[in-house]
Amino acid sequence: MSPAFQAGLQGGLSRITQGQPLEVAYGSQVTLRSSASQPIPCWLHSHKANYPVRYENGRGSSHQQQVTCYPFKDINNWWIVKDPGRQELVVSGPPQPVRHGDVIQLVHGMTSRFLNSHDVAAPMSPHAQEVSGYIDFNISMAPQNLWQVDISNRRAESDSWKTILSQIRLVHVNTSAILQLSGMSLPDWGFRQLEVVAEKHFKASGDSLKWTVEEHRYGISQEQKDREAELHSPTDIPVDRNISFWIKFVELQWKMLTVKQEYSEHKYSSTPLEWITMDTNIAYWLHTSSNAQIHLIGNPVSWCLANLGLLAYQLLAVVYLVRRRRGFKDLPDDVWDRFVCLGCVCVGGWFVNFVPFFLMEKTVFLYHYLPALCCLHVLGPALVEHMHTHLLSASLRRVSCVCVWSALLLVFLSYRTFCPLTYGIPELSANQLQRLKWKESWDILLRRH
Repeated sequence: MSPAFQAGLQGGLSRITQGQPLEVAYGSQVTLRSSASQPIPCWLHSHKANYPVRYENGRGSSHQQQVTCYPFKDINNWWIVKDPGRQELVVSGPPQPVRHGDVIQLVHGMTSRFLNSHDVAAPMSPHAQEVSGYIDFNISMAPQNLWQVDISNRRAESDSWKTILSQIRLVHVNTSAILQLSGMSLPDWGFRQLEVVAEKHFKASGDSLKWTVEEHRYGISQEQKDREAELHSPTDIPVDRNISFWIKFVELQWKMLTVKQEYSEHKYSSTPLEWITMDTNIAYWLHTSSNAQIHLIGNPVSWCLANLGLLAYQLLAVVYLVRRRRGFKDLPDDVWDRFVCLGCVCVGGWFVNFVPFFLMEKTVFLYHYLPALCCLHVLGPALVEHMHTHLLSASLRRVSCVCVWSALLLVFLSYRTFCPLTYGIPELSANQLQRLKWKESWDILLRRH
């Protein structure tokens, strides 16, 4: 979620951002979080490691300091906003805010390197420019470390750059390229961190071009030896960033629809079709010295009954509709309305909680099916009541009662059978665990002694 959303929640980010200065000024110490729609956020980052002189394909680099996007909070995520016309790295009194269209320099807090870009191909995206921390190697590569602040969600041309609220693009002055994520991960020499590039003819989504100041402090000292401590010093300038419930609601729904996972598959990821047939499970815990373990695994009997209830409702609805089309009304209008309402709530609830997972480009797991499954568990008893009251004769009703009690007994026995996998107790032997593996696709853990 966006920093503005998270800052409005109790605990977490709000504890970190409480009391921060609102307006970013020259001399501010900031962390810049990418606005890209990723499952894990990342922050503009640099560290004391250079790009390789030559990559594996033989292509050369600037051998300057690496600049990446790092998905963890770290002291190396901090940057100082510098006025190109001043040498000082502290906030003047009164603070001079940075506004839309201003040109700035970004100095890495821990290494004092300037954020730089130039006409050198990026390591993983050779069509884009490399972004680096500038090092003067006493060669002809001049610094190109000026960036123009473009506030994309501004209300006026004179808007100031605000903590958390402003989404900015950093436009490289020399080349007009825009700082952004490429979507690629660097190799081992880049510690598998995300690649940051400067792109002129970009094809990426708008969010990958935008950055937000998440943590913000006013710099109060020029001494490099004190800088690390000052980056975490508290401030007393209050700022109210409350956003309305409906803005949060819309953002949350949109994020769930558009978020994309990395392309790597998880061991326990699954497809929606595997949820219906219970072909998958998720192992959560295995005892350090025994075969005791906890899984997310369904109750095969209740799962089967839920699927049968869905199928029975659909078949019965088709029969009713065909007969009503031909003029036969098997049900009074009020009973028919309740039957239709049952389908809209339960079958419709199952549909909207299940079908969208076929359209999502993200890693999904068995627990994503649970809301849809709850709709089917409500459908089953309601459908039984409907058939018992309106379709069955007196003699068949007694048979239906026996069937219902038998089904409930089977559900309970299935629950007792799989209790050791649900709660981790009692501990079972390897042979007993093998007998619980009703499907070959289930991943039941067996400790090798």
